[in-house]
Amino acid sequence: MQDVELLLKTVKFQVVRREATAEDGRVHAREVIHHPGAVVLLPLLDDGRICLIRNFRVSVGKRLVELPAGTLEPGEDPVHAAHRELAEETGFRARSMDLLTSFYASPGILDERMHLFLASSLEPGPTALEGDEDIQPLLVSWEEAFAMIASGAIQDAKTLIGLLYYGVFRRKGPAGRT
Repeated sequence: MQDVELLLKTVKFQVVRREATAEDGRVHAREVIHHPGAVVLLPLLDDGRICLIRNFRVSVGKRLVELPAGTLEPGEDPVHAAHRELAEETGFRARSMDLLTSFYASPGILDERMHLFLASSLEPGPTALEGDEDIQPLLVSWEEAFAMIASGAIQDAKTLIGLLYYGVFRRKGPAGRT
């Protein structure tokens, strides 16, 4: 990369124009959303249910069914953020927090790296929602979660990635079956 120009700075992200030189020597400019990264939680209760959330998203003007998630603070360890966000959005505290994978949800425009954690050995407690959050916990079975994916009721990319990743690579038995 040759040059970065700041176009917009907000509390949680920046929009920059980056120039990059291709192998053939041509210089290309792209507008990119620079984001500090985020954590995504797959809260798994001892009885096998998953804690999803219903979250009103201003950007799409509707309530989405999602896995709990949150933005990393500058320099914050993702494990610390995972514990913080789980408690804030669901009220649960996890005795076990295991990194499953990290991914980019939309790298064509956004450099946000998301860290997917399995939160288990959960203990209930109070939520601590931020003032602008409108979130409601939703406890579902794996069968219900996969039915929501199949029906299109879950449209959030990080939630699709998290549930399907765990279902395929970590859950006992074939994906979608208990």
